[in-house]
Amino acid sequence: MGKLIKNHWARLIILTAAAYQVAAGLEAIFWPKIFWDFLTKNLDGAVKPVPALQIINILMGILGIAYEWPLGFIAGTGVHRSIEARLIIYPLSALVALLIYQGTNAGLYYIVGMGVYFWAYSEGEVVCPEPWTLPKRGSTARRPNV
Repeated sequence: MGKLIKNHWARLIILTAAAYQVAAGLEAIFWPKIFWDFLTKNLDGAVKPVPALQIINILMGILGIAYEWPLGFIAGTGVHRSIEARLIIYPLSALVALLIYQGTNAGLYYIVGMGVYFWAYSEGEVVCPEPWTLPKRGSTARRPNV
């Protein structure tokens, strides 16, 4: 039995959330509804007559997909390898997903994915420069004693 690589698991959860967020944003363009409208009608201006929140959801979902299934120019960069950057970006994605009615599941998936990323971060896991690969055994940055 191998060891669970939590950042790969979190990546799959976030990919699911981001894809769901894009679909929810597209659906919300046709059926605009704020999730919290049973408490207040003040947020209705964010979804109609101009679909601002829906467009933000679609863009954040595309950003999440591009970040987790990295494009060639993103893969291996410091931003892509940073779990801390993910823990800063994804709460914002979860917030905008939780504001629209269709995106509540995506927001919950983001929260679970952030929890798994935090678990990976707290155990000292690193994101490999080559996507979907395993970390090398031992440190490759060691220098021989001279």
